[in-house]
Amino acid sequence: MDPVTGFSFAMSYCGQPPLPDTIWARWNLDPILLTALAGAGGLGLHLLRKATGKRKLAFAAAWLFAAMLFVSPLCALTVALFSGRVTHHVLLTMGVAPLLALALPARWGQTRNLLLPLSASTIALWLWHSPDLYTAAFAHPAIYWAMQLSLLASFTWLWLGLLHSRATLAAGITALTSAIQMGFLGALLVFAPDPLYLPHLTTTFPFGLSPVDDQQLGGLVMWVPANLPLLALVLWRLLAGLGPQAKTSAQ
Repeated sequence: MDPVTGFSFAMSYCGQPPLPDTIWARWNLDPILLTALAGAGGLGLHLLRKATGKRKLAFAAAWLFAAMLFVSPLCALTVALFSGRVTHHVLLTMGVAPLLALALPARWGQTRNLLLPLSASTIALWLWHSPDLYTAAFAHPAIYWAMQLSLLASFTWLWLGLLHSRATLAAGITALTSAIQMGFLGALLVFAPDPLYLPHLTTTFPFGLSPVDDQQLGGLVMWVPANLPLLALVLWRLLAGLGPQAKTSAQ
């Protein structure tokens, strides 16, 4: 238990907050996690045995990305730094999720109704970064995994539509809307005058950051780099929607 805040990391999935000189030794070799990763990899290869090479490659990249996020010392860093956990979530939702969406059948995303996945992903992002639910994720591994899996599932659903929807302009506008709401949340964190997250009130100082500095860094990550994949998709979709082929098909 932290002697200053009274907050306990006893049930934190990624363990106690690391120090800079111990972080590189903090690999997560949880046997349940490793078994789950192996099982997911085997199941994915089995289901994709007749899929295209592109889909198989996307799944392999998504699997490796996910394994890196949860096995590497980044898992431990997310306990000490809010900016570390934000970076973890950004890599999960803007890296693993679109790769997983590319591995899934394209027909699953060929919908014109993108409001539901946009709403689900937005709600998941804002709820899990609200101070109370964010803190609760340190209280028990089940809550931690509810956070991670709900973010991954909702953003994979969103990316399925963004990548494969037949409504080209709607997909571009949906991606822009998602980028705007994520940027707005990031801006709120950047300009918040006080630290909002109890678990990080004392864990950031060994890394040379105050809690407010750490929070602002996390907000900046969410505000700018997290939006780059979405803005790239906006450009691609809007250009496709306004291109000669789209105009011809509309006539």
